[in-house]
Amino acid sequence: MATATPSPSTDSSLATLPTDAISYADLYARWERGNWRATELDFTEDARQWREEFTDFERQAALWNYCLFFWGEDAVADNLSPYIDAAPLEEQKYFLTTQQVDEARHAVFFKRFMQEVCEIGDGSMSSGLTAIKPQLTSGFRKIFDRLDRMADELRADRSPAKLAAAVTLYHIVIESALAQPGQHFICSYLEERDQLPAFRAGMENIAADEQRHIGFGVKLLSDLNREDPVRVPKAVAAILRDVTRYTAQVLMPPGWDEKYLTVFNYTFDKVGVEGLTSMTTKLRSAGLAIDTLPGPALLPPGLSPLEISQRGRALAKAGVIGVREGASSRDPETLAVLFDTIARQVNPNHGLKSPTTFQWEFTDPDVPTWHLTVNNGSSSVEQGEAPHPDLRLRLSYQDWVDIVGERLDPLRAVATGRLRPRGNPLALARLGRVFPRG
Repeated sequence: MATATPSPSTDSSLATLPTDAISYADLYARWERGNWRATELDFTEDARQWREEFTDFERQAALWNYCLFFWGEDAVADNLSPYIDAAPLEEQKYFLTTQQVDEARHAVFFKRFMQEVCEIGDGSMSSGLTAIKPQLTSGFRKIFDRLDRMADELRADRSPAKLAAAVTLYHIVIESALAQPGQHFICSYLEERDQLPAFRAGMENIAADEQRHIGFGVKLLSDLNREDPVRVPKAVAAILRDVTRYTAQVLMPPGWDEKYLTVFNYTFDKVGVEGLTSMTTKLRSAGLAIDTLPGPALLPPGLSPLEISQRGRALAKAGVIGVREGASSRDPETLAVLFDTIARQVNPNHGLKSPTTFQWEFTDPDVPTWHLTVNNGSSSVEQGEAPHPDLRLRLSYQDWVDIVGERLDPLRAVATGRLRPRGNPLALARLGRVFPRG
């Protein structure tokens, strides 16, 4: 049974947020006013333009992008039921029910376009989804696999913290950081080129729906934070730490060929900056600014959104973060970015009373030694050996990269002899304070 609205926190930082200006009833009313019909769009002209005006490569590039949306809309529609059950207020449940209807309508829209314009599938949802599955990127698969697991977790645990983690994954990461920039990308080039009129109309309707969904998610997140201001920020930080390392690989073109985007006058970084800005803005509006969340820094400090986007793409392409396919790159540029990122991730509250130097000595003959010196208020990283390192870490380059990418547990690496620390035992103990685990 739904409960009464929780009393707002007396904390002034939570008492007046942008989300306080809108009610759940208003969001529901906006849904009624914004209803549209996916089954009544006429794709006749779209089909002609698809055949006659798009080049072979443009069709290939557009289809790759649209497949992600088709699969994603079906997946989110399937996973919304536990959110409805976990929502504490009836008004929240009603809105989430409208969102599930929206997501189903979006899936029907994409299924129709795929079959009637692109000639994919036999008109059934299952045939269309089966046909497009090979197009899904590795980052997309990871994040939507996490959404599946989150739905199961939410069925077992309806606490404010678990619901906040689920809303962060669904509404903040998937809808705000990933889907919304993709929608803007598609709508902008179709409008510029005046192509696919029915598809463009449907995408504009979807973008309006998603904007409403995101507004709801931000409001619900702020309310949950007021209800449990201790556990909710921890849950939000944990789910962001779990999935953001895969976001650079969601809109990852085949072979990292950026022509899949530039053919439509867009770039990877334009999408990346918009997604990052959207995510951080929505979290701030919910009273959960990303740089105030507990635990290790979620983004490298001191970098602009563009620099973070460029760095994320570079480290993903190099096989450092995200899904690794084959050996990770070890060229000088990758090593420099990797160790600069490590230096930026040093916990500013490490508590070290004297300068401490950590040195990485790789067993690979072609990978040079690097060292990091952590001091009060500053950290510096350099290639080469330090005169007197406090702790020496000997391991293979690939094992270290897999530790950084959270594919190898460092404690397991030590237990199995893959990581061999040498030096001051106190420095080894301090390493956990310098790089705390989330």
